[in-house]
Amino acid sequence: MFFEWLNDKLPLPAVLLLFPVVFMVHDFEEILTVEKWTKQNKEKVFALLPKKLHRFFWSSFHINTLEFAKDVFWIFLAITAAALIAVLFQWYGFFLIFLAIFFFHVFTHFGQSVLFKGYAPGVWTSLFLVLPYSLYAYYRLLHERAVQWEDLYWSFIGMIAACALILFLIRGRDRRMDDGRSPQPVRVDK
Repeated sequence: MFFEWLNDKLPLPAVLLLFPVVFMVHDFEEILTVEKWTKQNKEKVFALLPKKLHRFFWSSFHINTLEFAKDVFWIFLAITAAALIAVLFQWYGFFLIFLAIFFFHVFTHFGQSVLFKGYAPGVWTSLFLVLPYSLYAYYRLLHERAVQWEDLYWSFIGMIAACALILFLIRGRDRRMDDGRSPQPVRVDK
Protein backbone atom coordinates (compact mmCIF):
# COMPACT_ATOMS: atom_id res chain seq x y z
CA MET A 1 0.00 0.00 0.00
CA PHE A 2 2.81 2.42 0.88
CA PHE A 3 4.65 1.51 -2.31
CA GLU A 4 1.53 2.15 -4.36
CA TRP A 5 1.14 5.59 -2.77
CA LEU A 6 4.82 6.32 -3.41
CA ASN A 7 4.50 5.08 -7.00
CA ASP A 8 1.73 7.63 -7.59
CA LYS A 9 3.76 10.48 -6.11
CA LEU A 10 7.14 9.75 -7.70
CA PRO A 11 7.55 9.11 -11.42
CA LEU A 12 10.37 6.69 -12.26
CA PRO A 13 12.74 9.46 -13.49
CA ALA A 14 12.43 11.15 -10.08
CA VAL A 15 13.31 7.88 -8.33
CA LEU A 16 16.38 7.52 -10.53
CA LEU A 17 17.48 11.12 -10.01
CA LEU A 18 17.20 10.69 -6.25
CA PHE A 19 20.18 8.32 -6.38
CA PRO A 20 22.87 11.08 -6.41
CA VAL A 21 20.98 12.93 -3.66
CA VAL A 22 20.75 9.85 -1.42
CA PHE A 23 24.41 9.08 -2.15
CA MET A 24 25.50 12.57 -1.07
CA VAL A 25 23.41 12.59 2.11
CA HIS A 26 25.00 9.25 3.03
CA ASP A 27 28.47 10.46 2.16
CA PHE A 28 27.99 13.68 4.11
CA GLU A 29 27.66 11.49 7.20
CA GLU A 30 30.91 9.76 6.24
CA ILE A 31 32.74 12.97 5.32
CA LEU A 32 31.81 14.56 8.64
CA THR A 33 32.86 11.60 10.79
CA VAL A 34 35.45 9.45 9.00
CA GLU A 35 38.69 11.31 9.84
CA LYS A 36 38.03 11.47 13.58
CA TRP A 37 36.68 7.90 13.67
CA THR A 38 39.67 6.45 11.82
CA LYS A 39 42.11 8.23 14.14
CA GLN A 40 40.29 6.89 17.20
CA ASN A 41 39.82 3.34 15.91
CA LYS A 42 42.89 2.69 13.76
CA GLU A 43 44.64 0.39 16.25
CA LYS A 44 41.47 -1.60 16.94
CA VAL A 45 40.84 -2.14 13.22
CA PHE A 46 44.40 -3.14 12.39
CA ALA A 47 44.39 -5.58 15.32
CA LEU A 48 41.39 -7.33 13.74
CA LEU A 49 42.75 -7.34 10.16
CA PRO A 50 45.11 -10.01 8.84
CA LYS A 51 48.59 -8.52 8.40
CA LYS A 52 48.39 -9.08 4.62
CA LEU A 53 45.58 -6.51 4.43
CA HIS A 54 47.32 -3.79 6.45
CA ARG A 55 48.98 -2.21 3.39
CA PHE A 56 45.69 -2.20 1.48
CA PHE A 57 43.86 -0.35 4.26
CA TRP A 58 46.76 1.87 5.34
CA SER A 59 45.76 4.89 3.26
CA SER A 60 42.13 4.62 4.37
CA PHE A 61 43.27 5.13 7.95
CA HIS A 62 45.62 8.00 7.14
CA ILE A 63 43.26 9.95 4.92
CA ASN A 64 42.03 13.39 5.85
CA THR A 65 38.60 14.82 5.19
CA LEU A 66 39.68 16.70 2.05
CA GLU A 67 41.18 13.61 0.40
CA PHE A 68 38.12 11.55 1.29
CA ALA A 69 35.84 14.25 -0.14
CA LYS A 70 37.85 14.24 -3.39
CA ASP A 71 37.20 10.50 -3.80
CA VAL A 72 33.50 11.06 -3.02
CA PHE A 73 33.33 13.81 -5.65
CA TRP A 74 34.45 11.48 -8.46
CA ILE A 75 32.05 8.77 -7.38
CA PHE A 76 29.25 11.35 -7.18
CA LEU A 77 29.97 12.45 -10.76
CA ALA A 78 29.85 8.84 -11.99
CA ILE A 79 26.57 8.14 -10.17
CA THR A 80 25.05 11.36 -11.50
CA ALA A 81 26.10 10.46 -15.05
CA ALA A 82 24.63 6.95 -14.64
CA ALA A 83 21.34 8.39 -13.35
CA LEU A 84 21.15 10.90 -16.22
CA ILE A 85 21.87 8.19 -18.81
CA ALA A 86 19.12 6.05 -17.26
CA VAL A 87 16.61 8.93 -17.31
CA LEU A 88 17.46 10.39 -20.71
CA PHE A 89 18.18 7.21 -22.68
CA GLN A 90 16.46 4.48 -20.63
CA TRP A 91 19.75 2.58 -20.53
CA TYR A 92 20.14 1.25 -17.00
CA GLY A 93 23.41 -0.69 -17.09
CA PHE A 94 25.66 1.75 -15.22
CA PHE A 95 22.82 2.78 -12.93
CA LEU A 96 22.25 -0.83 -11.88
CA ILE A 97 25.96 -1.43 -11.28
CA PHE A 98 26.23 1.61 -9.02
CA LEU A 99 22.96 0.69 -7.30
CA ALA A 100 24.30 -2.82 -6.59
CA ILE A 101 27.48 -1.37 -5.07
CA PHE A 102 25.41 1.08 -3.02
CA PHE A 103 23.09 -1.68 -1.82
CA PHE A 104 25.90 -4.00 -0.72
CA HIS A 105 27.77 -1.07 0.81
CA VAL A 106 25.00 -0.92 3.44
CA PHE A 107 26.13 -4.24 4.82
CA THR A 108 29.76 -3.13 5.14
CA HIS A 109 28.67 -0.29 7.43
CA PHE A 110 26.38 -2.54 9.42
CA GLY A 111 29.08 -5.20 9.65
CA GLN A 112 31.65 -2.66 10.84
CA SER A 113 29.28 -1.48 13.58
CA VAL A 114 28.69 -5.04 14.75
CA LEU A 115 32.39 -5.95 14.56
CA PHE A 116 33.52 -2.85 16.47
CA LYS A 117 30.49 -2.90 18.79
CA GLY A 118 29.73 0.75 18.14
CA TYR A 119 29.25 3.47 15.60
CA ALA A 120 30.93 3.25 12.19
CA PRO A 121 30.87 6.22 9.80
CA GLY A 122 27.85 6.04 7.52
CA VAL A 123 25.90 3.41 9.43
CA TRP A 124 22.86 5.56 10.24
CA THR A 125 22.21 6.78 6.71
CA SER A 126 22.99 3.30 5.38
CA LEU A 127 20.27 1.68 7.43
CA PHE A 128 17.65 4.43 7.32
CA LEU A 129 18.20 5.94 3.87
CA VAL A 130 20.41 3.85 1.55
CA LEU A 131 18.78 0.49 2.27
CA PRO A 132 15.17 1.71 1.83
CA TYR A 133 16.09 3.73 -1.27
CA SER A 134 17.96 0.82 -2.88
CA LEU A 135 15.17 -1.65 -2.23
CA TYR A 136 12.56 0.77 -3.52
CA ALA A 137 14.63 1.60 -6.64
CA TYR A 138 14.96 -2.13 -7.41
CA TYR A 139 11.25 -2.63 -6.81
CA ARG A 140 10.31 0.31 -9.04
CA LEU A 141 12.58 -0.67 -11.90
CA LEU A 142 11.21 -4.22 -11.87
CA HIS A 143 7.60 -3.13 -11.28
CA GLU A 144 7.70 -0.71 -14.23
CA ARG A 145 9.48 -3.35 -16.32
CA ALA A 146 12.29 -0.95 -17.05
CA VAL A 147 14.65 -3.83 -16.20
CA GLN A 148 14.39 -7.59 -15.87
CA TRP A 149 15.87 -9.96 -13.29
CA GLU A 150 18.55 -10.86 -15.82
CA ASP A 151 19.66 -7.22 -15.85
CA LEU A 152 20.11 -7.37 -12.08
CA TYR A 153 22.24 -10.48 -12.46
CA TRP A 154 24.50 -8.72 -14.98
CA SER A 155 24.70 -5.66 -12.74
CA PHE A 156 26.12 -7.85 -9.96
CA ILE A 157 28.73 -9.13 -12.42
CA GLY A 158 29.44 -5.49 -13.34
CA MET A 159 29.72 -4.65 -9.65
CA ILE A 160 32.52 -7.18 -9.30
CA ALA A 161 34.30 -5.63 -12.29
CA ALA A 162 33.79 -2.16 -10.80
CA CYS A 163 35.71 -3.31 -7.73
CA ALA A 164 38.80 -3.08 -9.94
CA LEU A 165 38.06 0.64 -10.37
CA ILE A 166 37.71 1.06 -6.62
CA LEU A 167 41.05 -0.69 -6.09
CA PHE A 168 42.55 1.65 -8.69
CA LEU A 169 41.25 4.69 -6.75
CA ILE A 170 42.69 3.35 -3.50
CA ARG A 171 46.07 2.63 -5.12
CA GLY A 172 46.09 6.14 -6.59
CA ARG A 173 45.41 7.55 -3.15
CA ASP A 174 48.24 5.38 -1.76
CA ARG A 175 50.63 6.79 -4.37
CA ARG A 176 49.60 10.39 -3.65
CA MET A 177 50.13 9.84 0.07
CA ASP A 178 53.48 8.07 -0.47
CA ASP A 179 54.70 10.89 -2.76
CA GLY A 180 53.84 13.49 -0.15
CA ARG A 181 51.48 15.28 -2.53
CA SER A 182 48.56 14.66 -0.23
CA PRO A 183 48.28 16.56 3.03
CA GLN A 184 48.91 14.19 5.91
CA PRO A 185 46.59 14.20 8.89
CA VAL A 186 47.96 15.81 12.03
CA ARG A 187 49.07 13.21 14.55
CA VAL A 188 47.70 13.79 18.03
CA ASP A 189 49.25 11.83 20.89
CA LYS A 190 47.12 11.14 23.92
